[in-house]
Formats: sequence, C-alpha cells, structure tokens
Amino acid sequence: MGILVALIVLSILIFFHELGHFAAARYFGVQVDVFSIGFGRKLYSKMIGKTQWSISAIPLGGYVKMKGQDDTDPTALSYDEDSYNTKRPWQRIIILLAGPFANFLLAFILYFAIANIGVPKVLPYVGKVGKDTPAFSAGLTKEDKIIQVNGHNIRFWENIGEMINGTEDDITLIIERGERLITLQLVPRIIEDQNIFGEKITRRIIGISPLGIQTTVYYGLVDGLDYAWEETKKASLLIVQSIQKLITGVVGADKLGGVITIVDVTAEASSAGILALFFFTALISVNLGVLNLLPIPALDGGHIMFNLYEMFTGKSASEQTMMNMTIIGWAILISLMMLGLYNDINRLLGG
Repeated sequence: MGILVALIVLSILIFFHELGHFAAARYFGVQVDVFSIGFGRKLYSKMIGKTQWSISAIPLGGYVKMKGQDDTDPTALSYDEDSYNTKRPWQRIIILLAGPFANFLLAFILYFAIANIGVPKVLPYVGKVGKDTPAFSAGLTKEDKIIQVNGHNIRFWENIGEMINGTEDDITLIIERGERLITLQLVPRIIEDQNIFGEKITRRIIGISPLGIQTTVYYGLVDGLDYAWEETKKASLLIVQSIQKLITGVVGADKLGGVITIVDVTAEASSAGILALFFFTALISVNLGVLNLLPIPALDGGHIMFNLYEMFTGKSASEQTMMNMTIIGWAILISLMMLGLYNDINRLLGG
C-alpha cells in the first residue's frame, strides 16, 4: 500500500510540474503535442484537442513535448507560428519557469492545508534538567513552564532554542511554577555539535529537555498563508544548501538518494499519517522545483540559460553547441541517477 501511495505522490508531483509548462505554453499560443506522465511504453493515451495525454510505463518523470522543441534533438525546429522556438526568448523563459513554479505552488498549497489541518507543537514545559548544567544551577525544575526568554514571549518549545542561540548575551528566563512567576538568570554553556549536513558547529545550551506536552495549532486564513509562505521558503533554502554542500563535498556522494529512497521514505511518511505525508510531499515538490532550475542542459535551468544567452546577445547558440551541451547534460543526469540507484541498492544490502 505504501509503495502505491509513493507512486501516486510522484505522479502528482510530475503532473503539476508538467501542467505548469503546459499552461504557460498554451497561454503563449504554443502547440503541445504530448503531455506524458512517465517514460517508455504508453499504458494509456487519449487525444484531447491537439494534445496526446499519456501515462507511460516508467513513472520516473514526465514531459511536455511542444511543437518545435525536443530535448533529445535540440536542432529539430519548427518555424510555424504556434511553435516554441518562434516565441521570443522571454516568453520561452516564462514557459520554462512555469514548471518549477508549479512545484513551489503545490508545496505552498500543501503547507497551507497543513496549517488548517493543525500543526502539532510541543509546549514549553521543562522535562528533564541535566545535572551540572546552567539550568540546574539556576534552579529550573521539572514541569516549570518557560514564559519568556530575554523579554520575548515563548509559545512553543522550539522558540526557547531559537532565543538562546539568537543572542550572545546571558539569558533571563521568566518561568511559571504553580501559581508563581519566577525570574532566573543563566549563562548558557557553549558546546560543539553537528548540523544536519554533518558540519561542526557551536551552539548554546542550558541543559533542559521538554516534558513532551503537545498542542495542535490551527491557523486562520491570513496566518495560514503566512505559515505556508515561510515553510516554502525554509524548504527551498534547505534544498539549495543541500545541493551546495553536495557540490562542495561537505556532504558525501554516498548520501545521494535515488528513486528507491524517495519511494521508501514516501511510503513511511504515508504510514505515519496525512500530516507527515503532506510535509514530505511538499519537501519533494520544492526539491523538484529547485533541481529543475539548475543550469544543466536537458533541465529547465539549462534551457533558461540558452534563452538568456539569446536574449542578451541577440543570437542563439549554434546547433552544434546546443547538441554538445545537451549530450553533456543528459550524461550528468544519467550519472546522478545511476549514483543514486547504486547508493539505494547499497543501503538495501546493508553496505
């Protein structure tokens, strides 16, 4: 069941991406010959208007084939009025950007849905207080509720760490203990730690863990839109940083996951509930949007690069250059896919 859900999720992500291209192409009067979810042999196909809508056997992507545009042969041009390559460069760029934009939009919609379903939050009640820590020395005890940190109101447990690490000053806590409000002064301890990319960092701690009392936060329309916007930005930044760390070698190539990892994690998320599935689907949607903006020929970003060159120089790249760059682009993509698949198989075998 989990694998079926994962395949449905991947198909939805691909559909939204290609629908973005399709809608922008049709807006500018470009004929779309094929709209396909998946590659390879067609399992289902139907002509609607002048477009063949297809579901193909290999659900690892999809494509929109526009008149006058062919990723496998960039020299296959058409000069009819409804052809992609007869449009101005800025129009083509919008058509290309529309795919990634659709993925960001889908993520935004999912985060907005999460905001209205209800977001689980941990309340700022102290659970364990470590011995010989700043919190222990200051007198914090189990079940204390942290109300303020340095004059800033605290709603949820996550806010405490944000406030402590957001300043280099000493910390003033106002806590609620029973019916009393108590003010405590602390000097955080600086420790070495690792971030999510495995890099060494320093952070400030006071030596407490949460009691684990949770609440569900329901956002209204305006707050929900703001939540969706912030979460989409955070997800985008995370993906961009991940790519940067991978390129610079901070994150090893063995950490790159392929389609098996995506299916496996999506299946796990679906078994954890609708919120987990929505969160993961939104993250993958952002990931798809960001990756397609990379300036690699055969990706949207590579085509945007060619069109920017034409826009600023007044001439298009030579057919030979485009062909060579496209071959290089496909070689990079296939290599990354094979590396991801190798890592997936290696992890499955316990390597």
